[in-house]
Amino acid sequence: MGIVWEIDFYSRPILDDNGKKRWELLVCESPLTTTRSTDSLFRFSRYCPSSTVNSAWLAESLTDAMKEAAEPPTKIRFFRRQMNNLITKAAKDLGIDANISRRTAALYQWLEERLETVYPQDPNYDAAAAQSPSVRYQPQAPKSLPDALEGQKWAFVTLTAKDFADFDEWEMDFSEGFPLELLDLDPETRVPGVIVFSPRAFPLAAWMSGLELGFLKFVTAPNPQLVLETGADDSWRLANITDDRTLSEAKGFESVKEQARGVHFLAIQSDPNAESFAGFWLLPELNLT
Repeated sequence: MGIVWEIDFYSRPILDDNGKKRWELLVCESPLTTTRSTDSLFRFSRYCPSSTVNSAWLAESLTDAMKEAAEPPTKIRFFRRQMNNLITKAAKDLGIDANISRRTAALYQWLEERLETVYPQDPNYDAAAAQSPSVRYQPQAPKSLPDALEGQKWAFVTLTAKDFADFDEWEMDFSEGFPLELLDLDPETRVPGVIVFSPRAFPLAAWMSGLELGFLKFVTAPNPQLVLETGADDSWRLANITDDRTLSEAKGFESVKEQARGVHFLAIQSDPNAESFAGFWLLPELNLT
């Protein structure tokens, strides 16, 4: 996948001399694996006057960030939909793909940290303007998976946080994780997941790897089903929940996920006896709604 940057370019609860909010660019390297130390992630920050908030300023600042980084990014993720045009324009000018994503755990935690420990220390801090790093997503009706890629079977399963310690050594064709220390999970915390079994496991995993995966969610309306949220607001129906036993398991999945602070996983295998994964993604359901 190369290097992925998570960025946020938005106003902060700090006022300038004209009483307007100061803007700030934050760049955080996405860890992509469960074993990457968060201390080793590249970070870059720069304040921007409200009078120069534009794609040219952003492109210039991202260029400066790339000069400081060990490697330039091949992809940029950002979670604020209202900044889509500005960020994608700046990234395009630099020849970098940029996508709205709900998979920005490292950036989200850094923003929360700065809201608690950095911005309040500024003499021009405006407490009334402080807010958590959130943005509202509009739920969409789930779409069906391509017919050729629908799984034949699936199952709810559970691992523990400590089981991901050797994540990098697992045999996986497509995968992505993140350090569970980002969300302060105890090693014994149960982490729920769903395994999809399909004879076309590799094509299914390849197709999913091209999506900006968000999270799995059990919904009850218009009927009980398990959906996969992707991109800005896309939703895919993985399975219909049609019997009482599976309904109970689906409710249990959501309960365990909540206890795990939103952490869960999606795996794809050719059959229940397979020793490798065609795809495995550790997913964070962040508070971005």
